[in-house]
Amino acid sequence: MNAQNISFGSAYFIEPDNDPTETHMLAVLVDNEPGVLARVIGMFSGRGYNIESLTVAETEHEQRLSRITVVTRATPQVINQIRHQLERIVPVHKVVDLTVSAKEQNYGSPVERELALIKVAGEGADRIEALRLAEAFHAKVIDATVEHFIFEITGKTSKVDQFINILRPLGLIEICRTGVLAMNRGPESLA
Repeated sequence: MNAQNISFGSAYFIEPDNDPTETHMLAVLVDNEPGVLARVIGMFSGRGYNIESLTVAETEHEQRLSRITVVTRATPQVINQIRHQLERIVPVHKVVDLTVSAKEQNYGSPVERELALIKVAGEGADRIEALRLAEAFHAKVIDATVEHFIFEITGKTSKVDQFINILRPLGLIEICRTGVLAMNRGPESLA
């Protein structure tokens, strides 16, 4: 079907979306029970939304609650739809768009951290350079042999990305990342 032949009233007409996409961090408080994460992820995949980062862990043991942090990229309208759809899932107690909330409270952005383990080949001059870069980025050496290093780095996603990209030419072997953890600044709690 040719896009030029589709009329405004057609079921195939998709109104162009001129809003720019933005990255948003959503905090979702849910019951800690089997199947909840699958329902949250299913909502994203069923509607064609992409998840850029996902972390989940129990946070309120007495109340059996878990916190899911989802990073996604979409227009403000779609982010609002995602938030409302998440709120309708039965074991979801609360959904907060941390990105919007931080701006509304004049905090700029939420506190964001990610952890990565990065395995790099390390022989000769490249070995010295890898150690120098790790020191500059405040990364820790958590394993080392004469052939490789495993570095641990914690920070904003942009810092982790930058460290990984700088290490690529030295012989990047493997990367393992946790995904983003995020929390709003200020005295308010998600729970």
